[in-house]
Amino acid sequence: MSLFLIHIEHFTRAHGTEPALAFAGDSPAALAEAIEDALQRPMLFARWCALQHEPDKVPVALSALDPAAGVRAESRDLHVELEIRSTLPMKIIAQRLTWLIGPHWDVRNVK
Repeated sequence: MSLFLIHIEHFTRAHGTEPALAFAGDSPAALAEAIEDALQRPMLFARWCALQHEPDKVPVALSALDPAAGVRAESRDLHVELEIRSTLPMKIIAQRLTWLIGPHWDVRNVK
């Protein structure tokens, strides 16, 4: 299992561009819960897939899940630090983060 340290500079801007996928909560705890859900369960991926022109052609590898994934969020002023523990590759985690919060994050470390 890997540990991904993610930084969100302005939490209030942390919303994806597609309303059907975007994070709509108002707290770092709600964000941690939404990310954890996106890594553990297929609902976010299914919503994204339904938006594709040819959902049947979406590579199966993009639907990967980690039922044991865990996310912790810590607020510091206007920014948030996330700790994501998962067996999923960074490519999948980045995809789900971008759907939920757009480009408003960066990776600080991977262990």
